[in-house]
Amino acid sequence: MRDRDVRRALRAQALRIHLADPETLVLDELGLLNGNARIDVAVVNGVVHGFELKSANDTLARLPAQIAAYGAVLDYVTLVVAENHFGVAAELVPSWWGLIVARDGAEGGVELTEVRAPEMNPSIDPASLARLLWRDEALDELEQRGVAEGVRSKPRREVYARLTETIPLQDLRAAVRKRLKQRAGWRAALPRT
Repeated sequence: MRDRDVRRALRAQALRIHLADPETLVLDELGLLNGNARIDVAVVNGVVHGFELKSANDTLARLPAQIAAYGAVLDYVTLVVAENHFGVAAELVPSWWGLIVARDGAEGGVELTEVRAPEMNPSIDPASLARLLWRDEALDELEQRGVAEGVRSKPRREVYARLTETIPLQDLRAAVRKRLKQRAGWRAALPRT
């Protein structure tokens, strides 16, 4: 069982309804924290739900750092993990993460079984969330709210800081989702459906 097999099964089984929804954006390899982390699959609609895939050939070495990165930004996270990693992974991930076990299925396919449904992230970090926006998107959000004065020529960290100082978290979450769905300049290798 390889990553691509698990990804194919996830799209065919768990994400089928989202892939058919024109109001939902499904992305592979969404960069978080200005590219310092990546979630394997992100579903953007009324929330941002990340799916991290750990196939039988993967290790869990990066999982602790991924837990911190994803917990700072994503509304929901689901770990899709091969059976051989399930016990250790289940102990590592926070209780609000969803868990799906991936097993070898019939005819070389992968069977997915939800063990635990995800819950809403209790501790999104507004500064990390703001970093999902590109600098021009963040600046445009400030312009629309009339609070861009003094940061137009500043580095992006100052633009992000202004966002978090002036926009309540719920409004910032909505703005980020809207911008992600409207974004036209995704890198070429990033599948967008």
